Amino acid sequence: MKPLLLAPLLCLLSLAALADEGMWMLPRIDAGTRRAMRQLGLRLPARELYHPRRPSLKDAVVSFGGFCSGVVVSREGLVLTNHHCGFESVQQHSAPGHDYVTDGFVARRRADELPCPGLYVRFLVRQQDVTRRVLAAIPPGAGEEQRAWVADSVCHAIGQAVGQADSTLVGVVDSYYGGTQYWLSVYRDYPDVRLVMAPPSSVGKFGWERDNWRWPRHTGDFCFFRVYTAPDGSPAPYAPANVPLRPRRVAPVATGGYREGDFCMTLGYPGETRRYLSSWGVEEHMRHTNQARIDVRTLKLDIWRQAMRRNDSLRLKYAAKYDASSNYWKNSIGTNRALARLGVVRRKRQAEQRLAQRLESAADSSARLLPALARAYADRREAHRAEAYFAETFLDGPDLLQLALTVLSLDLGAEPRQVEAQLRHVADLYAATDTALDRTVFAALLRQYRSKVPSRYLPAFYAAIDSCHGGDERAFVDSIYAATQLATPAGLHRHLSHDGAYDIYADPAVSLALDLVSSMFDFALATRRASLTIDSCERVLGQAMRRMDARRRAYPDANATLRLSFGTVAGCRAADAVDYACYTTVRGVLEKARTHAGDPDFSLQPALSRLLSGGDYGPYADPASGEMHVCFLTTNDITGGNSGSAIFNARGELLGLAFDSNWEGLAGDFLYDPARQRTIGVDIRYVLFITDRYAHAPHLLRELEAAGGK
Repeated sequence: MKPLLLAPLLCLLSLAALADEGMWMLPRIDAGTRRAMRQLGLRLPARELYHPRRPSLKDAVVSFGGFCSGVVVSREGLVLTNHHCGFESVQQHSAPGHDYVTDGFVARRRADELPCPGLYVRFLVRQQDVTRRVLAAIPPGAGEEQRAWVADSVCHAIGQAVGQADSTLVGVVDSYYGGTQYWLSVYRDYPDVRLVMAPPSSVGKFGWERDNWRWPRHTGDFCFFRVYTAPDGSPAPYAPANVPLRPRRVAPVATGGYREGDFCMTLGYPGETRRYLSSWGVEEHMRHTNQARIDVRTLKLDIWRQAMRRNDSLRLKYAAKYDASSNYWKNSIGTNRALARLGVVRRKRQAEQRLAQRLESAADSSARLLPALARAYADRREAHRAEAYFAETFLDGPDLLQLALTVLSLDLGAEPRQVEAQLRHVADLYAATDTALDRTVFAALLRQYRSKVPSRYLPAFYAAIDSCHGGDERAFVDSIYAATQLATPAGLHRHLSHDGAYDIYADPAVSLALDLVSSMFDFALATRRASLTIDSCERVLGQAMRRMDARRRAYPDANATLRLSFGTVAGCRAADAVDYACYTTVRGVLEKARTHAGDPDFSLQPALSRLLSGGDYGPYADPASGEMHVCFLTTNDITGGNSGSAIFNARGELLGLAFDSNWEGLAGDFLYDPARQRTIGVDIRYVLFITDRYAHAPHLLRELEAAGGK
């Protein structure tokens, strides 16, 4: 190779190697990042990705309910997101007589579309850097508590001013880089969202928990919703007179597919990453947060699973709750394994040692940073671990305790719309609760918590378990249920109607909840000093590490704001001699159904089986192979919250929806592994095929804008 050509080529290869990592803020995509995207194949100019005043691709992307992402695919307000993102809405409308979870749902007319109370979609209007304003308000030498209080107050005031100037807008200020930068995001929320189409679970949940976070994947993880507005186009709560949204930008559907190596990008709302976290922080997360989630949910999910298999009514009642709980139970298992396999704690500690040597050689006053951080994590170790088990056991545990805590937090003096939303949430909790099943879960969790933490971290009601019930947790739970009024909506009605004969604070379920609140304060006090030190030191450490690696473009951690990640369609080597292709086909669906014959997680309706095995995929077949693609892999960098994110090609056309990460890449919240980390997406052509040929909903396809060939 000619020497003069070698240096530019090495530079290009270096950019390509870094191109896949990062969740980039659209207003802050710098020249180097744009250049890397163009070199991988992007054809859109930057102004087509984000513009604060003119329509751009960001206007076709939504935050779906605040927990997922979605994309606008028609000029009639049709939004496409993942089936698992809409699963709670599907479950809420299901009953034994119309089991939309199993059979799916299609609205044949607009009048048949199902309202989803409490659900909303959020569009980003613009973003603005407000760092100077926030940091200028923090007094010099402020301690960590004062710093946080002042910053939060200023951020709240900036956000409130947006809504005061325009009641259709919502302003939110988020911190970046550990609180060294602040940006205002201005949103417009639409609260009238209706379910339009959901495939049967044999498509949308194919493989259920066994396949979750795994490749090869064959799940058609999609569903359609529609956003409605007031007749004048403004956001409005549900009303029969509302009309479909007229969006600023629609994502055209790419029907020509992709090849391995093609450029692609993902736009969505990733929840949280912690890639600048110290080695001690990662270790704590593994041993405390993740391990508590694994232990507690393993017990709870096993009880739920057995009951749901025996009783079809319970299956429908607990379907969404089980799905949500099991998702991050399995994620925690995979994350701990991936972090251990990659040696993330060891690698971070090596980088911290390099930083320590640099600080010591420069006689930097920050040289005491790392020892202080290590001591602070050690000081809160026992209490933090107990707190992790406490949160999983009680705050996300028995339904009765969640009901009591929710009722205690009701703000009946809020605006009528907010009060209505709170009461609707309580009603949903009641609808998803079975008293007999919850008693079993409650008693089992009480026993497990006692076995996992030192006795000083037991809430006060454990004394009553021992003194009044001889240590029998089930007898204690039965006594609470026998005496409480909150086990049914009738008790809540007595409270809301100001029934003088009912003192809610004397209710035993509420007394338990108050004990939990007291324990929460105790944990906060036990960890307060160490936590303040950790917050301060982690922020300084992040800054120091970024300075040490100044040549690397440092994107901010995800924080539920709109982000772009980019890369290519690509398979991966999962392990020695284990190579993954970059897409799956319906042949894999049929093979899994045969291999797991009789297993409901992999069952197919006869009509679906005939359709998939028939081989007639029409215009939805891949033009190169003639096969029906189901899912595909990309090197895009995503995390939780990206579910439902649009995966676009080089021209900004919709290739599919992101819905998962692969098992081998689950360390990604803490360290991006370019060799193994992948995004799993459902192919838009499979979405179209199922919608057309199985759901028989061509009226929905007629709304879509097809982009055509590659």
